[in-house]
Amino acid sequence: MVRIYKSFVLLFVFGIIAYGFQCNSEKNPNINNNAVDASKETYSISSKINKLINCDTFPKINYSKIKILSIKHLNQIFAKFRQSAIKPDDTYDYLRILRTLNRKELRFFHPGDSIVVPDNIYRNIVAYSAFPQCYPDAINLKKILMVSNKLQCYGCYEYGRLVRFAAVNSGKERTQTYPGRYALNWRERVHKSSIDSNWVMPFTWNFHREAGNAFHQFDMPGRPVSHSCCRQFAEDAQWLWYWGEGIKRDSNRRLIPFSGTPVIIIDHFDYSRKHGGPWLELASNKDGTLQLPKSPMDVEEALIPICQIPKESRGTLHNLQRYIHAEDTLRAHGIIRPGVKLIETKNFNKLRQEKAKREAKEKLGKTSLQ
Repeated sequence: MVRIYKSFVLLFVFGIIAYGFQCNSEKNPNINNNAVDASKETYSISSKINKLINCDTFPKINYSKIKILSIKHLNQIFAKFRQSAIKPDDTYDYLRILRTLNRKELRFFHPGDSIVVPDNIYRNIVAYSAFPQCYPDAINLKKILMVSNKLQCYGCYEYGRLVRFAAVNSGKERTQTYPGRYALNWRERVHKSSIDSNWVMPFTWNFHREAGNAFHQFDMPGRPVSHSCCRQFAEDAQWLWYWGEGIKRDSNRRLIPFSGTPVIIIDHFDYSRKHGGPWLELASNKDGTLQLPKSPMDVEEALIPICQIPKESRGTLHNLQRYIHAEDTLRAHGIIRPGVKLIETKNFNKLRQEKAKREAKEKLGKTSLQ
């Protein structure tokens, strides 16, 4: 009986203490669960930013620009990279570094070309990035893809940390890949172009539905040469195909614009340069690191001239006038140079079909006259 009484007293005392603590916490803002949670959240974000600021742990790798004197000299360069491989499997990775630094496939290396060669082989390709290893302004973004037309490359970030660096060959001068904000929309393992089925593009990620801009595997000669797409090496195209996230739908199954992985093209290429590109002038992996926008999601939607939108797709444009006036704005900003005439996008599939119909009709006419 005594034990039961003591237990009851203890429970009563603890109840009073708990009630007093609760009342006190309501009166005293210093004892507030929300405030504590907010404090933890602020500390967490601050801690993450501090880690990102100092996240570049790769060593300095110096680059040398050399001229390929002959086929023999080129083979010696390749051999040096192969000999650097500790394991047979490393050979491919090391030669991939050479391709990425020069933005072109090895089959496009020719005598007379100038190429960049690193003084140190570091297997992780991210070590050679022209983008910063840390992007604190993207700390709250699950994924974002940054593209530089100027340096013909892209960087993929997850919560502000660089996870992939790769080369691209973007649009040629008369069909540029224009700077601005885009987003990944849809993907296809092997895509045949809707305007020319002769263009077969493995690992396609579309990032502008009407203009047809896409990341995909294709020939990489080392300069902007495409019809406004971003060409990639096979392994990069495959990696991106799995990494990216496409456009989302709302509760009514309607597409939500810009809901896929954000794509920001930060600059434009200097087309007055007839050979190579500024990546050949970089002295090291720490030299000329690209500056990224402070507020990436506030970057303006890309301006695309109406001539680069196939006529069949113009009816779905959400702001037709913006596309009509885009060319004037791009010229005013020096992105399209004076005297450069843009190429209008044509539907070659449709042209071939129309030609086939004309030829069949002419053939039928000739047969009826005989």
